[in-house]
Amino acid sequence: MDGVILTPLKQIHHSKGDIFHAMKASDVGFNGFGEAYFSTICKGEIKGWKKHSKMSLNLVVPIGVIKFVIYNKRNQEFFSTVLSQENYQRLTVEPGVWLAFKGLEKNNILLNMASIEHNPKESVNLSLDEISYKW
Repeated sequence: MDGVILTPLKQIHHSKGDIFHAMKASDVGFNGFGEAYFSTICKGEIKGWKKHSKMSLNLVVPIGVIKFVIYNKRNQEFFSTVLSQENYQRLTVEPGVWLAFKGLEKNNILLNMASIEHNPKESVNLSLDEISYKW
């Protein structure tokens, strides 16, 4: 789907604790750095729909299992993926597409490495029922 990149990420397993790569400035999908934050989502809950006009998202799930759904309203196309330690990838979402996500485990944490600092004026929200998707 245009505006979406799914990048496999490296995990380094170590007896004293593992390392989970997230992003380097040389990676495809890196569009600058504005801020990084962690967000949690409870099992069975859905956050969305949100569309950014300027911000690129770079989403990684180091703990739990989260289903992401992206909707391109221009061509009525959906893209979905489930990220977790077992499917450890970075999901890059460019501005202009709608995003929602659902927690699938008890504890779910995502990391977003956003291209710009948060600005509530550059995004739009819709209620879940405004885009028809069967969760």
